Amino acid sequence: MNNGAPDSMAPPAAESRNASEAGPSAPADGVGIGEDPFDNPHYVRFVADLLGAIAYAELSGFERLSSDARFSPSLADRASLGRLAVQEFEHFELVGRFLDGLGITVEDAMTPFCASIDSFHERTRPGDWYESLMKAYVVDAFSRDFYRSLAHNLDARTRELIAVIDSGDAAEHLRGRLKEALSADPRLASRCALWGRRLVGEALTQAQRVGIERENLAGLLFAGEDGPTQPSGTFFSELTRNHSRRMSALGLTA
Repeated sequence: MNNGAPDSMAPPAAESRNASEAGPSAPADGVGIGEDPFDNPHYVRFVADLLGAIAYAELSGFERLSSDARFSPSLADRASLGRLAVQEFEHFELVGRFLDGLGITVEDAMTPFCASIDSFHERTRPGDWYESLMKAYVVDAFSRDFYRSLAHNLDARTRELIAVIDSGDAAEHLRGRLKEALSADPRLASRCALWGRRLVGEALTQAQRVGIERENLAGLLFAGEDGPTQPSGTFFSELTRNHSRRMSALGLTA
């Protein structure tokens, strides 16, 4: 399936690299001019963890949207959610091909995150179609913010991959459809606002849990704090502010 991603996105084949045993203390450190960061096994492990989490999130998003589409109030809504589900699966395949270029299967990269992400979706099971739409809007946008916030620590090829995943009109479409629903039934506002607050709280907890469970990611998520159990205030505050702006765009209180 062609996702429009440029060929330069693919990392060099694993067999063509001679990995050094000495790695940087952080993913972006210790890489000199002209050096390939993928020659460093510590950096490869970091990227594999990050992309493993992204891949399983995209695969889960595909499954969730495909299932939710069945309960859409109209055929147009059903088709729209189906289209968004296809985009999620295309992103999953794109990450899988990138990982394959590193000599890592997408299944191996995803496995450490399956239980945690599955638990998140169990805790945030929507009660109806409108809650499903709100969950897709909040979680998709939060995830994009999360990936984008980490991208500046990555090499150019991985940043390009994340930029492709971050592209698309999913957030705009979901926001528009939610505004239509809220305009048609103002009673939905208080319920959606409460549901949105619960979703972002669970998403923040999930992001912190990922960092705590995976040492390779903790250095970015918890940089500058006293130990791996204290989240970076700046990082998570920015995610929260972005969520508040999105809720305001819907006319809801975060």
